Order: sequence, then structure tokens, then C-alpha cells
Amino acid sequence: CRSLQPPEPRPDLFRLMACDRSFRVDKQQLRRRFRSLQRALHPDRFGRRPPMERLYSEQHSALVNKAYQTLLHPLSRGLYLLELNGIQLAQETDSDADSEFLMEIMEINEKLAEPNNEGNLEEIETLIKAKQEQLTKEVTATFERDDLQEAKKLLAKMKYFANLEDKLKNKKIPS
Repeated sequence: CRSLQPPEPRPDLFRLMACDRSFRVDKQQLRRRFRSLQRALHPDRFGRRPPMERLYSEQHSALVNKAYQTLLHPLSRGLYLLELNGIQLAQETDSDADSEFLMEIMEINEKLAEPNNEGNLEEIETLIKAKQEQLTKEVTATFERDDLQEAKKLLAKMKYFANLEDKLKNKKIPS
């Protein structure tokens, strides 16, 4: 009918972004699809259209942004894949994690709590990035062998490191 329609209530973000429903995504393809959809759906293109169509454009544009951000980052992509399979990550329950892992997280938190020491922060940043990369590889393997429970455990660990990464960024911002 040549007029923009409202987005589906719960669209499949993988299908929206023309990606296979997989933990592995082609980031270049994802970026191209994002740009293409934003060019076609951006609210600026609908300025002279009826109010409902402008609203739908805003909704589609927000959905495309959400899909792109969700699928671009390994943690959110993995959590979304679990959600599609009916699995929710438990809310911050330390009892699920092994004690060795929790000790490692605690030690990094203690280092972050120390007074600003630029070398220390760079060391922590390198450690966090290495851990994130290793966990991403492990999560990729678990999804490829369809071991969703193991993926859930690894994504919980990734979440801890994402929180540490946020703390580190906040620490690096001058107050």
C-alpha cells in the first residue's frame, strides 16, 4: 500500500538484520544492513508524511538501532539467543559461579578500587579484554554445539567482565 506499517510486536532481530540465527555474525554485513535500513526508515525521510507514518518510522528506526546494538556485541547477542530459546540468565547469583572465578573477579575489583594508577588501569584493561576474547571464543563453541546450558554459564561470566569493564571506564573518566 506504499505507506509505512507499524513494526511487529516482537520481531526476530536476526531476520530483521538479514543474519543467520547464530552466535557468529558478519559484522560488516550487519553494519551494511543497519545503514541500509536507517537510510530507508529514518524519521527525517518521513517529515512530510502523515503523523502515524512518522510515528511508525520512529518505531522502526528505534527497532533497527536496538537490533544492531544487540547483534553487534557478543554478550547481548548471546543473551538474545538464549532468550529466543526460552532461557533467561539468572539475576546476579554468585552461587552459580565457581569460587575460583569469583576470587578472580574480587581481585580485579580490589585493583580497581585502589587509588588511580595509570599503569594498573592499563594492566586491568588488558586482562579484561583478554578474558572477554577467551570467553567469546568459548561461547561461540558452545552455541555451535548447541550446548545452551554451558553458553548460559559462560555468558554469566561475560556479564561479570562487562561490569568490570564499565567500572574501569568510569574510573578512567576524570571527575
